[in-house]
Amino acid sequence: MNSTNNFFWSSRFEHNYKKLSTENKEKINKALLKMEENLYYSSLGVKKIKGVPNIWEARASQSLRITFTLEKNGVYLRTVGQHNILKNP
Repeated sequence: MNSTNNFFWSSRFEHNYKKLSTENKEKINKALLKMEENLYYSSLGVKKIKGVPNIWEARASQSLRITFTLEKNGVYLRTVGQHNILKNP
């Protein structure tokens, strides 16, 4: 999945995205554009979350994270928010 990924927003992702500040939404939007071009773009720091099967994280900033799973038909966006979302990805 390195070019033109399909993204599917979970209801949790959508709910948490709406609660973000305008500034943080812009950071998330930029990260999603990078993920669409190249899921493994270096500044995203994409990596598997330890101790949780098949859930990945990407960085939108030093403190903002996106969690997702890789599905056959695209990228399923699970949640978004501050670094602490990794406690319940």
